[in-house]
Amino acid sequence: MSAVRGRAPRRVEFRPVRRLRHAWLALASCILLAACGQAADTRQPLDFWTIGREGEAVAKLIPEFEKLHPDIQVRLQQLPLTAAHQKLLTAYAGDSTPDLSQLGNTWIPELVALHALAPLDQRVRQSRTIDPSDYFANIWATNQVGGQLYGIPWYVDTRLLFYRKDLLQAAGFDAPPRDWQEWSRMLAALSTGEGRERRYGILLPTNEFEQLLALALQQDYGPKPGDGLLRDGNRYGNFESAGFKRALSFYVEIFRRHQAPAITNGEASNPWNEFGRGVYAFYLSGPWNIGEFRTRLPAAQQDAWATAPLPGPDGPGASSAGGSSLVIFRRSRHQQAAWQLIEYLSQPAVQQRFYQLLGDMPPRRSSWAGEALRNDAKAQAFRDQLERVRPTPPIPEWERIVNEMQLQAARVIAGEVSVDQATAELDRRVDAMLAKRRWMLDRGGSAVP
Repeated sequence: MSAVRGRAPRRVEFRPVRRLRHAWLALASCILLAACGQAADTRQPLDFWTIGREGEAVAKLIPEFEKLHPDIQVRLQQLPLTAAHQKLLTAYAGDSTPDLSQLGNTWIPELVALHALAPLDQRVRQSRTIDPSDYFANIWATNQVGGQLYGIPWYVDTRLLFYRKDLLQAAGFDAPPRDWQEWSRMLAALSTGEGRERRYGILLPTNEFEQLLALALQQDYGPKPGDGLLRDGNRYGNFESAGFKRALSFYVEIFRRHQAPAITNGEASNPWNEFGRGVYAFYLSGPWNIGEFRTRLPAAQQDAWATAPLPGPDGPGASSAGGSSLVIFRRSRHQQAAWQLIEYLSQPAVQQRFYQLLGDMPPRRSSWAGEALRNDAKAQAFRDQLERVRPTPPIPEWERIVNEMQLQAARVIAGEVSVDQATAELDRRVDAMLAKRRWMLDRGGSAVP
């Protein structure tokens, strides 16, 4: 009973003390969480840059690698294709390159010329995973510059023929073309109609250089060793050669005979649908279109199309040795960890998973033994073609050169210049592009061979 009658006893609350206790508890929790975070950060960070959709697919493979290597934390960055080249050059200039990166194999000579990439020959010699003899020979060669290896092929890209089997059979042909003469007869037979009913033998977008490049790589450029699209140790253009003129003339004649429409890929808005409608009987393109045609064409047409290696002038033809490779940057402080990731991504079983995720074709012959590729006739045509691919000249100026090649070819198609005029102009412009290279080589400099 209260000492003061009629009044409730006073309640004393210690809210400030309670709040202070809660604050200390919260602070202690933060310290503990920070300590846990620091423990997680003791893993070795590994910065890996990818380009385009490959980043989405490889992200699904990284957890298994990190499980096998719990001391490594892969930090993946996906670059858009349109900005990747500039991003890599900016990173080099700013001393902020990643540890390793995906790199188009035609970009390798440029980064080698900047001394940005680490050579990999010794690592390959010591590797139990990577066997150079298991790779398609000329795909491997695209990663060698000046006698040294700077990249490991990750996936391959080349060009061959997609064609409508049923249209060829209706025109009296029971197999795809085996040489240019037979191919020309097919294109003539399949190019019919007028106006909106016009049907063309093939689609060759006039702003894409890959089709003409494949035809040019099929040529014999004479007895002098090393001469091809360029000559004299890649010092001068060789586009006035008989070999390139033969390829350009064959290419241009397809348009002059109205066997291909003179349109860009932007004007060919839906080539898959038009291929299905029979507007084009042939389409010279790359491996990603296997998935596109399987997705876009109805089930009833899936047996009506196929793929075939490119015909050459006198028999089976070569094509371009494209694709992407994995490289390590010289400035990386984690080169051993980067190499471990390259070895993991180079395992045949991992390459087979990568193909199933994205459709990018593997560069190792043993990786093609997986069921998804072994039993796919449309993919096997690429396997055949990959044994007959040729690398382009390993010089930093190559992308500028090949784009100029296509610009001059488009002028011939448009009737602005002749083949002789275009090739002479092409050599003049290419020689100007290579002037600095000649100057350095003539003075014993370190221009990329």
